[in-house]
Amino acid sequence: MTLSARNDFFRGGIILAALSLCLIAVGGYVASSAYAQAAASAAMRPGGILQALLENRAYPSAYVPFFTMLAAVVYSLISIVLIYYFFEKTQSTEILFFSFFVISLSFEFIRLLVPLKTEFYFPAMYLITGSRVLLFARYFGVFSLFAASVYAAGLDAQKQQSTFFILVLSALIIAIQVPIDGIVWDSTFMPWSGYRAMFAMVETGILAVTMLTFFISAYTRGSRTYVFIGIGTFLAFTGRHMLINSDTWITPLPGLLALVAGTWLIASRLRREYLWL
Repeated sequence: MTLSARNDFFRGGIILAALSLCLIAVGGYVASSAYAQAAASAAMRPGGILQALLENRAYPSAYVPFFTMLAAVVYSLISIVLIYYFFEKTQSTEILFFSFFVISLSFEFIRLLVPLKTEFYFPAMYLITGSRVLLFARYFGVFSLFAASVYAAGLDAQKQQSTFFILVLSALIIAIQVPIDGIVWDSTFMPWSGYRAMFAMVETGILAVTMLTFFISAYTRGSRTYVFIGIGTFLAFTGRHMLINSDTWITPLPGLLALVAGTWLIASRLRREYLWL
C-alpha cells in the first residue's frame, strides 16, 4: 500500500471521528433527560475482573456511560490527527493497523441509542443494528492490534490490503452471527449480546499473543523498541477495556490514562524506529 493510500485511511478516520463527536454532542444533549431511566432499566452490569471486584463497592452512575463515550471519541479524534501529523511521510505498516484500533473507538457513540430509545421509543431493530455495528468496530480494533504485531514480526508488507479485508470479514462474521437482545442492556448502555464470556477469553488470548509477538519481534530485530511497544499494547488494550466497560466514576479516568499512555508508547516508539530506516 502506498503512503498516499495509507494517508487516505488516516484522513477518513479523522472525518469519521469528527462526525462521531458532532453526533455525540447532539445526541447526548437530546437524550440527557433519559439517562437516569435508561440506567434504571439496565438488567446487568458489564463483565470483567475489575467490574466484579467493584460490584459490591461502587454503584453505577447514569452519566458515566456518556462520559466514557465522549472520552473514547475525543481520544480517537486527537490520536488519529496526531498519527496523521507525525506519520504522514513515514512508512510504517504497524501504524496503519494501530490506527484502525484508534479509529474503532469513534464508534462508541452508538451506545447513545439506548437512552434515545428510552426517550423516543423507536423499534428495537435500530438498536440491534447499531449494536452490530459497534461490535464490528470493537472486534475489528482488537484484530487490527494483533495484525500490527504480526507485521512487526516480519509479515510481507505487500499483503496489507489482503490483511485488511480478512480483518473486516472476521469482525463482520462475529457482528452478524452474535445474538443481540434489543430490549436488554447493561449499565454501560451496551445491549446484551451472546457468548460474552467466550469472547472475553478470546480477547485475552489475542492480547497475550499480540504482546508475545512484539517481544519476539524485539528479539529477532535486535531492537528494544518493540519491547516498549508490547508494553504499550497492554496499556492501550487494558485502558480501552476499562474505559468502555465503566459504569462508575472510579474506572474511567484510570482507563483513559492507560489508553493514552499505551498509545503514546506505541506511536512514539514506532516513529523512532522508522526514522532510523
